[in-house]
Amino acid sequence: MIRAWLTCLVLLCSIVPLSTLAADSPTEAIVARSDIAIYQPNILPSQAVGLGNGRLGAAFWAKDGLTVQLNRADTLPYRRSSGQVSFPDLQRLTSDRSFRGRVNLYDGALEENGGGVSLRTWVDHSADRVIVDVRGLPPSSLQHIRLHLWEPRNPIASTQGDMAVLAETWLDDKLPGASNRRFGSVAAIEVVNGRDSTASVIDSRTVEITARPTIQGALRVIIAAPAFDGHRAAIDVVHDALGVPIDASSTTVWWHTFWSHALLIRAESRDGTARYAETMRMLYLFASAAHNGDSIPGSQAGIADLFSSAKDDHFWDPAAFWFWNLRMQVGANLAAGVPQLNAPVFALYRNNLDAIHRWTLEHMGGRPGICVPETMRFNGKGVEYESDGLRPFPITTHSCDLSWSASSNARTLSSGAEIGLWVWRTYLQTRDLAFLHANYPLMAESARFLLSYQKDGKDEQLHTSPSNAHETQMDVTDPTTDLAAIHALYPATIAAAQLLQRDADLSAQLKTALQKTPPLPLVGASIVASPSADALPADKVIAASYEPTVPYSNGENIGLEPVWPYDLIGIDSPLFKLAQRTYALRPFVHAADWSLDPIQAARLGLGTEVADAIFQLVQLYQVFPNGMSALVPGAPDEFYIEQSGVVALTLSEVLAIQDNDGLIRVGPAIPPGWTIAGSTALQGGAIVDVQAIDGQVTAFSLRAGEDSTLHFLTPWEGRKLQIFDNGKPDKIIDGGRFTLAAAAGHDYRFELVGSHAKPAFQGELSATVKILGRASIGLGPPCCAPPAGYDGSSDQ
Repeated sequence: MIRAWLTCLVLLCSIVPLSTLAADSPTEAIVARSDIAIYQPNILPSQAVGLGNGRLGAAFWAKDGLTVQLNRADTLPYRRSSGQVSFPDLQRLTSDRSFRGRVNLYDGALEENGGGVSLRTWVDHSADRVIVDVRGLPPSSLQHIRLHLWEPRNPIASTQGDMAVLAETWLDDKLPGASNRRFGSVAAIEVVNGRDSTASVIDSRTVEITARPTIQGALRVIIAAPAFDGHRAAIDVVHDALGVPIDASSTTVWWHTFWSHALLIRAESRDGTARYAETMRMLYLFASAAHNGDSIPGSQAGIADLFSSAKDDHFWDPAAFWFWNLRMQVGANLAAGVPQLNAPVFALYRNNLDAIHRWTLEHMGGRPGICVPETMRFNGKGVEYESDGLRPFPITTHSCDLSWSASSNARTLSSGAEIGLWVWRTYLQTRDLAFLHANYPLMAESARFLLSYQKDGKDEQLHTSPSNAHETQMDVTDPTTDLAAIHALYPATIAAAQLLQRDADLSAQLKTALQKTPPLPLVGASIVASPSADALPADKVIAASYEPTVPYSNGENIGLEPVWPYDLIGIDSPLFKLAQRTYALRPFVHAADWSLDPIQAARLGLGTEVADAIFQLVQLYQVFPNGMSALVPGAPDEFYIEQSGVVALTLSEVLAIQDNDGLIRVGPAIPPGWTIAGSTALQGGAIVDVQAIDGQVTAFSLRAGEDSTLHFLTPWEGRKLQIFDNGKPDKIIDGGRFTLAAAAGHDYRFELVGSHAKPAFQGELSATVKILGRASIGLGPPCCAPPAGYDGSSDQ
């Protein structure tokens, strides 16, 4: 079902055999194009790079030689760090002006060299621990490895033999929406390849190990940070993590396997936007794999929490999840052929189904079904709470609550519907019936709630009111988010119920309600709350609701929600041209790091706008050397993953889109001047691989996942097309639109007759800093080296 890329043929990603990489290059060489180059020590926490195994994440930066922050998603409700580990005696490594480092994406490791010392570190996939291997140390040097926490943390510091431990537990019993569950954190350090190791307690929040390297100058340190809630003794928990034999190959094999299944994309353009976007997408996939191996998402509020270097500081409620900030990640993972990375998202909502039912009954007038809170605590309650640590006063809001003040997501009703749609799309792509069985209740119960909320109007139509147009209009009638959700979810739920032979009565009610649900609100562009200065008198747009003049409260382009994520407007829709005009006149242009402008431009076939949106958003929000972004600049310098998620999905969509009527659009929005090659996952296990040179599609291929009749729209209207079936010439047809009876397991290639051009991409002999305008990924070499023989005393 998932395309397997060629196995890597080289051992080091800095070794590329050719100066250019053709479209069939080995996986390792493709992935290595996006390695993060570190050509000077990344001494600031905001310059940290991240690694993870899906459960444990860690941030690494060069303060005190090396500093590591340990992060987990299950240290709730605060998402507290398990601690920071420092290696102050490694400053020999980082004080060298010839220092070099890189994040080796293909191996999932950080590698550094300087001062004759080399370091390689990774987050182990066999156990929740970080392995730090150092070579080239003076054998007689005493190395200090210090594990510490900070105020007001209150751990128990202890040692056992040559192992040092910090452990702490707490109850979630004080904050709004409290679960009354016990949580905790534990971390331990141990030297397993060295001499004269001694563990000691420095103070109540600090433990330390001192050790000397081996005679060969080697030192290996294990930093364990497993799940911990106090039900078992901390020492037993860390013994389990530390005791697993170290097999470095297990982690590299895991990452090599991941990259062999992920659908990769390469892109270049003269202005550098395409190449930069390629790197952001690759870094997104790396971070997503590092975050999503547990029962809840590692990311919340659009932040790469497992890569945090900010101690315990969080600007947004660390106990809560916003689906708005997960949607692009879910879409990007699905399009990249790695739907397993979405498992924690579905588990979060599925496992809280009963709690969401209770919340809906208690807060939404006793209605049946589930109103999934847009801002939902990990225990299924629609509570968002931000402390006064980074704000002038605490903030509490409710989602899905009829009694709450008209703000934020109090009456946002569409989140459950969108989650349900992603369930259905995942099934359509994977044909995983067990997955659909397990997650169908998210579809059915969300539909049941919306059905119960729709009210008969004097016009004999069904309306939702009061309801939010997400966070942009409060308490209006028939927001576009609701209408799009109903028109998309109800048919999907009916189809799923029929497939599973369930809920015939519900399906009948949904069919009836669909006939009475209003269409999308189409209004004059000049009468919306914030009309564009470019609007012409005859222009119409999709409004945010049937009350288009209600002022906007947030920067969301609600009129474009039917384009994406609800996928109601494909190229054959009578609303397609109007949707393009809605995009051109949208009220919020490049308005946040989560802006959906690039995705929606791709859906609307606007290649020029795709490139412009990516460029402009990168200039505004992508500020960290690790490729992450900042929605909120300044402290606590959290790394936002959502922008790279948007870019990741956009690159998939410019290659191929499957509209809701099944039509596959090939190269629908490749920006002019872009040379691009890569693959996108579609329904039925199909994989479409597209190649384009200078903005023009030159060829594409299809790996059919099942027997099916597929409908294509290509940019080759009026030209002849050669089809190859499993490498053999099959037939020549007219380009443009055509239909193919595809056989499962067959590889079909489509080329313009007489054209054999293939895109080529530059190889890289070592990791490079990526630069786009004012933005960059990686750190360049330090400036201002003094001349040889300079003596600072001469300037005194």
